[in-house]
Amino acid sequence: MLPDSRPRLRVAIVQTKPAKGRFAENLADVGDAFAQLAAWETPPNLIVLPEAALTGYFLEGAVYDLARDAEQFALELATSWQATNAAHPVDIVCGFYENASGTYFNSALYIRVTTDAHTILHVHRKIFLPTYGVFDEERFLSRGRDVGVFATPFGTAAILICEDVWHSLVPTIAAVKGARLLIVPSASPGRGVDGDGDFVSVERWKQTLSMLASEHGIYILYAGLAGFEGGKGMTGNSCIVDPHGRIVVQGDQTEACILAVDLDAREIDRARAQFPLLGDLSSVLTDLVNDLSSSLHTAR
Repeated sequence: MLPDSRPRLRVAIVQTKPAKGRFAENLADVGDAFAQLAAWETPPNLIVLPEAALTGYFLEGAVYDLARDAEQFALELATSWQATNAAHPVDIVCGFYENASGTYFNSALYIRVTTDAHTILHVHRKIFLPTYGVFDEERFLSRGRDVGVFATPFGTAAILICEDVWHSLVPTIAAVKGARLLIVPSASPGRGVDGDGDFVSVERWKQTLSMLASEHGIYILYAGLAGFEGGKGMTGNSCIVDPHGRIVVQGDQTEACILAVDLDAREIDRARAQFPLLGDLSSVLTDLVNDLSSSLHTAR
C-alpha cells in the first residue's frame, strides 16, 4: 500500500523514437529529455521509457553486439540523469537487451538514482517472446521465467514487457502478489487497419490495459516505442491508465514525446473498495490453482 505520507506520484513517460542500433546517439537524446524533466519546477519521481528504448527493437543478430549487462546499463542511465545536476532523486524504468553472462534477454530494469549513486531495485526479463508475423524474438533471446514484484517508495510494483500483458494470467499474478503499480515498456508495431484507418492493435492495447487496470484496481504505466524500423511502424501511444480503467493521458502515435501526470495512490483503495474483484479472486485462488494443477496432471 502506498504510504499516506506520500500519496501522490509524479510520473513522466519518455516515449522514445530511437535510431536503430545507435546506442550512444539515442542515450544523448534521452539525456536531453532528462535535462528537460530536471528543469521542471516539480520534477518527476518516476521516469518510464519503452522496451528497447535506446537501441530500437528489430535488431536480430545485432542484439548480441548492443546488449549490456544490467549494471552497465543502469550506470549509463544513472550517469545521464546525474549529468543534469538535479538535486532531485528519481526512479527510472527502461527496457534494454540484456547480456547476463552470455545469455541474452529482452529486459527492463528499475533503478533509483541520487546525485552520486544508483541502485537496481528490480530487473524483469520478458516471458513471452513472440515468434509470429513480423516477430522472431525467441530465435535470438531466452525467456524470463517469473513475475517479480518489488517495493518502491510509492508502493509495490511489477514490470511486464509488451506481450507479457496480452496473456491475462501474467498481470493477474502480479496483482495477486501485491502489485499496485504495473509498468509496461513496449515496442508494438501497428497491425491491422479498421474501417476508420486506425490500427486494430492500438485499440486492442487500449481495451486490454483498461480491462486489466479496472479488474485489479491498479495503475498501469504503458511506455510505447515510436518510429519506423525496416518499414515497420511502432505505434507509440504511451498512456497512463487509472485503477478505474480510465486512460488519463495518451501520447502521440509516431513521434517522441513526454507525458506527465500526478497519480493519487488513494484511487487504488477507492477502486478496490468499489469493485473488490482482486479480493474475491484471492479468496478462491487456492481452489483454482488446485483445480488447474489437477487438470494438468490428468492431461499428461
